[in-house]
Order: sequence, then structure tokens, then C-alpha cells
Amino acid sequence: MNRLAILILPALFAVALPSLASDAVLNRLENYQQQGAEAPNAERGKAFWITENNGRACAQCHGADVTRPGKHVRTSKPIEPMAPSVNPSRLSDEKTIEKWLLRNCKWTLGRECTIQEKADVITWLSQQ
Repeated sequence: MNRLAILILPALFAVALPSLASDAVLNRLENYQQQGAEAPNAERGKAFWITENNGRACAQCHGADVTRPGKHVRTSKPIEPMAPSVNPSRLSDEKTIEKWLLRNCKWTLGRECTIQEKADVITWLSQQ
């Protein structure tokens, strides 16, 4: 990757996201970009969130409206809202973001999410 892209793309990510985006989100997006992700797309992230894959979707447990609490479909365990606008602890820690993306992608998709899927979905979530 050329040096100019490494310097400019993180700045573009920062401009594209609302000022509410946490440092953790911006750091993750920069990391994903360095691994080859294209510019994140919130609309793709939203579509990813609600699209069923083998009968499962993120929205099944977390809800389509991420400003409201969700409930795990198998255990009925309550899930706090995913939207950082109503739950500031969401998307605030890089390790936690990666931990839950790994776990939930495997459960929902039967595989790990791609770097691009991660970039898109955390971009959309960070705007909620």
C-alpha cells in the first residue's frame, strides 16, 4: 500500500463518520483498511445487519432498531442496545469489538466476518 493512502484514508474515515465515532471505531477502521478493506459503507453495514443467513441475522437478537434492547433468540438473555447514541459503552473498546464480532459472526454466519463486513457494520452501528 502506498504511503499517501495510509495517511489519507484514515482521515477520510474520520470525516465520513459522525463526530460520535469512538477512537476504538476509528482505530478498527484504520486497521481494517490497512488489511485491505475498501472505504466502509454504512448502507452495506445495515443490509448485513438485517439479512438472514441460514435462518439467522444480527437483527434477530439485537433487533433492527439498535437503539432498543434486544434478546438472544436461544437463551432469552437481554441484550443492551447496540447504538452508541443510547449506550455509550458500545464500540468503545477495540478488544471488545473484535471479541464480539468474532463470536457473533461465527454464530450468525457459521464463519468469521470478512474485514469488509466488519468495517461496514461498525460504521453503520457507530452512526446509530
